[in-house]
Amino acid sequence: MSSTEVALLGAIAGFTIFLGLPVARIRGLSPRTRGFLSVTSAGILLFIFWDVLAAAIDIIEASLHAAQADGSWAPFVLRLAMGLGGLALGAIGLGSLEAKVMHGPPPIAGGSADVISAEASAVEVSERRRRALSLGMMIAVAIGLHNFSEGLAIGVSARSGDIALAGTLILGFALHNATEGFGIVGPLGEIRPSWGWLFVAGLVGGGPTFVGTLVGYRVTSEPLELAFYALAAGAILYVVGQIWGPAQRRFSSRFVLTALVVGFSLGLLSDLIITAGGG
Repeated sequence: MSSTEVALLGAIAGFTIFLGLPVARIRGLSPRTRGFLSVTSAGILLFIFWDVLAAAIDIIEASLHAAQADGSWAPFVLRLAMGLGGLALGAIGLGSLEAKVMHGPPPIAGGSADVISAEASAVEVSERRRRALSLGMMIAVAIGLHNFSEGLAIGVSARSGDIALAGTLILGFALHNATEGFGIVGPLGEIRPSWGWLFVAGLVGGGPTFVGTLVGYRVTSEPLELAFYALAAGAILYVVGQIWGPAQRRFSSRFVLTALVVGFSLGLLSDLIITAGGG
């Protein structure tokens, strides 16, 4: 398989994330429906968190077994530090970014009481929109970290000559990424983003699959995989918390848990397609 063919297939796998994004433009959904969709997206992200964290732990455990066998503990210590450090950096780093982006000072209105009231309402709407779109883009960043690791798997399979496996991975990741597109826009609620915003979010979330495919086709690096697994797990853990907290305050526990289970199941079913092909 040539590098051009690999690049094309990686692009197909990555940019199917755009299939789930237009949901954000649908009008007329009730607040309860939007809430269910939002928490369902958190369930999808929860599955991705479990998936990437399990992959990172597998690498660390393999390094531990190797250290026990040959007595060389430095690689294990390095990978353990990378895993824990990446998890913390992904969560705390995105939290710090959220503090800067989403908690900026609101504009100060002036004038008569009626004008101030109107301006305050406009500011509130604008601030709510800004916060929602900022959270959506942070989710896209977290998913992008995860998708880079998926791209690495496609590239490595293609380079090894296992075309059947590479094809199955591409199909599985394509379906999986379509659900991730919904994961990005689900928490936006009643906010309708522009087509331009959706395009940028798709590039941020899906583009790393394409880049990872090119890198994986040329480079095999277990530490690189571990780094992105850990960063993705930390970032996703943060955004799940951002969705889950407000949902718990607005809806019943049964409602939230049902939506989480639905989202997790969607993520699992799409991932089983990859597993069925040996990925």
